[in-house]
Amino acid sequence: MNLARTISCVALLAVTAPAFAADDIVDAIDQGRKAYQSGDMATAKQSLDLASQLIGQKNAENFAALLPAPLAGWKADDAQTSAVGQVGFGASTASRVYNNEKSERVEITITGDSAMIMQFATLLANPAIAGAMGKIIKIGNQRAIQTREGDINIVAANKFLVTVNGSADAASKLAYAQAVNFDKLSKM
Repeated sequence: MNLARTISCVALLAVTAPAFAADDIVDAIDQGRKAYQSGDMATAKQSLDLASQLIGQKNAENFAALLPAPLAGWKADDAQTSAVGQVGFGASTASRVYNNEKSERVEITITGDSAMIMQFATLLANPAIAGAMGKIIKIGNQRAIQTREGDINIVAANKFLVTVNGSADAASKLAYAQAVNFDKLSKM
């Protein structure tokens, strides 16, 4: 084999290596399946709980990628993510804090993987109940509730809760709510 062909093969392997790399989620599921098949229920549950936690973490990272860049005149902190298993119904979240020169603050949080979101979605779907919680507004195609303080709550695709709050004025919070890519979020 000549040198050029060897370099090409090494380069191809370097590019495709991540595709062949072990996937922690799949590994945990496989370990759980094997433990279940052998009758080791404790290990099966532990492995599947680990897989669920890893999936939650991956979801939170995907949510973080959908948090908008800072708007003009604002700076943003790094996105923060967390995934909590079944404790307290579980949830995967990503949040980001935005600040401007006047020390005003806006925080956007995207939450998913939680049974509580469907309950909130039911409330938001009923205009009479939603109206009692605040002013009903539209953010793109999404129905949202805006509180007197200008905080905004949106349920996207009946499975994600997006909250926009902070010390900034209502117009700034609305601008940040409008900057969230709900089309991509709804397709997750």
